[in-house]
Amino acid sequence: PAPCRPRPASSGTSGDPPGGVYKSGRPAWPDAADHPCAGGQEKETITMSVSHSSKLNKVVRDQYMKLPQGDKVLVTYVWIDGSGEGVRCKTRTLNQEPKCIEDVPEWNFDGSSTDQAEGSNSDMFLIPVRMFRDPFCLDPNKLVLCEVLKYNRKHAETNLRHTCKKIMDMVQDSHPWFGMEQEYTLLGINGHPYGWPENGFPGPQGPYYCGVGADKVYGRDIVESHYKACLYAGVKICGTNAEVMPSQWEFQVGPCEGIEMGDHLWMARFILHRVCEDFGVVATLDPKPMTGNWNGAGCHTNYSTEEMRCEGGLKFIEAAIEKLSKRHDYHICVYDPRGGQDNSRRLTGHHETSNIFEFSAGVANRGASIRIPRQVGQDGFGYFEDRRPAANCDPYAVTEAIVRTTLLNETGVETKDYVEQSRLERGILKE
Repeated sequence: PAPCRPRPASSGTSGDPPGGVYKSGRPAWPDAADHPCAGGQEKETITMSVSHSSKLNKVVRDQYMKLPQGDKVLVTYVWIDGSGEGVRCKTRTLNQEPKCIEDVPEWNFDGSSTDQAEGSNSDMFLIPVRMFRDPFCLDPNKLVLCEVLKYNRKHAETNLRHTCKKIMDMVQDSHPWFGMEQEYTLLGINGHPYGWPENGFPGPQGPYYCGVGADKVYGRDIVESHYKACLYAGVKICGTNAEVMPSQWEFQVGPCEGIEMGDHLWMARFILHRVCEDFGVVATLDPKPMTGNWNGAGCHTNYSTEEMRCEGGLKFIEAAIEKLSKRHDYHICVYDPRGGQDNSRRLTGHHETSNIFEFSAGVANRGASIRIPRQVGQDGFGYFEDRRPAANCDPYAVTEAIVRTTLLNETGVETKDYVEQSRLERGILKE
């Protein structure tokens, strides 16, 4: 008889198990009886959908990446596009390594191609605001986060850093600290969750959160690569874990003070998308990527002021929560890019979320709008967690809103414009 030849693996490596599952839901080839040559049992293969670019020969690429570049430095400018969710980048050469952000010159780009300007007047300005090491091209090359200004030097509509920075400067004596927990879902290039059966679903939620094992977690290589890349870049990433839904992950950034929070989270997001690009998959920040009995994705925001972190700080935490309770509608509007529409799919009162129409708070309650950690309740000081922000929120908008409500004592759904007040203060100081 002809020799037994295993079916080609989905990865393209002949002879290896293709990593599929039988229609019964069992792993492929769990014993000899299930081998493809033993009876020809029908098998449903899990085909990992990855981009064509990820299959290019990386060894060839490395030959070029190792070439010396002399005294020249590659600087990659990163900015938020017109969607308020996506990031764009472009790279230029500088004649020497920049030592501080002031050494990085302004640049420009075509705003009509990023949904930020009309073609007849499309030049937009890139204003460097924070510099990181480049984990892709390595030292001495840099990644630079930028604000976007329009042709008249006014900030672009999706440049929410502009007002956030102003608000954070006003409350700097309170030393507001933030830590944000960014959840995301890995998708194949076909838009289906990475590692899920093509025509079915994995087992129910339960074994995946902080899971270990090939049948419980998908894409750990991507997660760990992202973690190391952020550390190399200087992003204040402080942890990561697998989440409740399979193929869903989380990383945490912080503690960061003031405007630093938004800067570091946006750069962490950029690095995530670049790492996923190398692996040929997609990271989505959609707050509810899969309908049904699956957890959504949020960006839980931990917050404290200097008073909250000191002994007896629990009373200041409770006072801040009371202020937040009276401004729930305003916060819901700014906690996702579409005024609450995205979060309405996620904040249902199920799957560890509160109801979008109701404000609630509690100790160790993950079904509440605001959670006070149990340790904080016992110690009497620390921080609290706002669980309402969506995964695709703008961290500048979220942190600014929290500060406006808890430190500047704003109420209602309208925000106060402090421009005139600032000009008056400057005039007094000048005199």
